[in-house]
Amino acid sequence: MRPNILFITADQWRGDTLGALGHVVRTPALDRLAEEATLFARHYATCAPCSPARASLYTGLYQMNHRVVWNGAGLDARFDNLALAARRAGYLPTLFGYTDTAPDPRHLAPADPALATFEGVLPGFRVRLNLDDAERPWVSWLGARGHDISDPGAMHRVPPEEGARISRRPPVYSSEETQTAFLADAFLQWRAEQPIDRPWFAHLSFLRPHPPFAVPEPYASMYGEEEGPEFARHADPDAEAAQHPFVAAIQGYQQLSDFVGGGAGRARDLTPRDFARLRALYHGLVSEVDAQLGRIFEALRAAGQWEETVIVFTSDHGEMMGDHWMLGKGDFFPQSYHIPLMIRVPGRGAGRIEAFTSAADIFPTLAELMGVAPSHAPDGASLTPFLDGQAPRRWRAAALWEFDFRLLLGEDAARFGLAPEDCVLQCRMDGRHLYMASPGLPPALYDLDEDPDCLVNRAADPACAPARLSQAEALLADRARLMDRTLANRAVWDFYAG
Repeated sequence: MRPNILFITADQWRGDTLGALGHVVRTPALDRLAEEATLFARHYATCAPCSPARASLYTGLYQMNHRVVWNGAGLDARFDNLALAARRAGYLPTLFGYTDTAPDPRHLAPADPALATFEGVLPGFRVRLNLDDAERPWVSWLGARGHDISDPGAMHRVPPEEGARISRRPPVYSSEETQTAFLADAFLQWRAEQPIDRPWFAHLSFLRPHPPFAVPEPYASMYGEEEGPEFARHADPDAEAAQHPFVAAIQGYQQLSDFVGGGAGRARDLTPRDFARLRALYHGLVSEVDAQLGRIFEALRAAGQWEETVIVFTSDHGEMMGDHWMLGKGDFFPQSYHIPLMIRVPGRGAGRIEAFTSAADIFPTLAELMGVAPSHAPDGASLTPFLDGQAPRRWRAAALWEFDFRLLLGEDAARFGLAPEDCVLQCRMDGRHLYMASPGLPPALYDLDEDPDCLVNRAADPACAPARLSQAEALLADRARLMDRTLANRAVWDFYAG
């Protein structure tokens, strides 16, 4: 009998922020899952922000091939995806949350409302709960519970704290009324309605711990400001900006209002204490999501479906959370791209895996577990050998990610004198170096053995010229291997049935 498939994504969850990886954050539900799952410790997104990252997650392609370069870039209709593959396998894939998928505009009339937003639904999904960034169903539900929803944007604003720029006071809704709890409730009700003899496929796409950074008690005060590893950054933001012009540009772009309701000014101007308070809130959001996952996992156990259900937990991209005096994602540092991944298949599990894995591996992995083949050639590869403790043949030796900033920096892109095609960062990280190349900007090179926090850009250091050349050649070779090969490895007579 085919298994149930529970595909869970959180939004903007850093890859190191799991109790199972030794972090101070408290994630008991996921830690317990890790005991039965395969935990991929060096798992990376292929790109950021949300739409590009999710395009890779759903299609198994790197950005260089799917070409979703920003929120609002349409996903080419010719690509297969996870939901369509699930339908071919006999599932009715059902969405709770969002996929941030902009449609292929060539197939729609100019007046089609689908063209007004990038927050469309991936083709193939049946929608049970559409909970995009506007959160309208959740806000309406809060109104029915007696909350004042006349200003929906105020739901995440918190009362100020005297003497603190970042307030850790809770919002107006309780821990039983969060968006995460609302989505979990919708899934639990739906699961209880499913026929016991029909396997199901559910995609739970949680918005948190994505900003705004506001969380109710007990999570708002769960963590002390001193809890957590040392921040990876220079002593001040000016010293940080000096290492590369793109770092300086990002610091000028990031506004606190994008992360905190009612915030003002630039994120780079926050004090160390401000960043520590934000990190405590972020950790609270992580624990709040974990609590709702615990409810879901316990419900599956109580219903006798735990041993019949494949569970995948991951994120779309990471979060800087004060490292390099930044918030959010979208640069060349690993914190923006390192994401969690656990895969739990009943009866299979190999503990902790240290090989480099990619978000592009999720689609081919789930396709194999469902017994179907993608209709295009994914750039990623199935992770199923790892589930049995085996090392796949010819596995990658590095993580690759890209960041296309043609629509991000506005006037800064013009100031750099860049054409749109120049506005991309191409990054490769192996066990020794992080290397960034860009058509229009200087490169960056970090020796991770000597400088694990990436504080000294050594791209211009003559002593590092051999390493820089080696990394550039390796990146070029990786990109050559990843060129679309859907039809390249087969001739027409391979399809001929005459």
